[in-house]
Amino acid sequence: MSRFILFQRDDCHLCDLALEVLAAARLPDFESVFIDDDDALEAAYGARVPVLRDAAAGAELDWPFDSARVRALAAG
Repeated sequence: MSRFILFQRDDCHLCDLALEVLAAARLPDFESVFIDDDDALEAAYGARVPVLRDAAAGAELDWPFDSARVRALAAG
């Protein structure tokens, strides 16, 4: 399991933008988790996606975020 998780939806324009930000920030490795078919994740993240979570620290970035915020999260 990766340290970073991107919670997202299928067919989500903002999620596509978030992926571009993660690429620009050169986030080392992350897991994409789609919340569409999971009631618990939908309840937690439904109105917030995309959300980048640092699983090790328990910290989350709600959209909108930029490369600088992603790098700061990754630096811990």
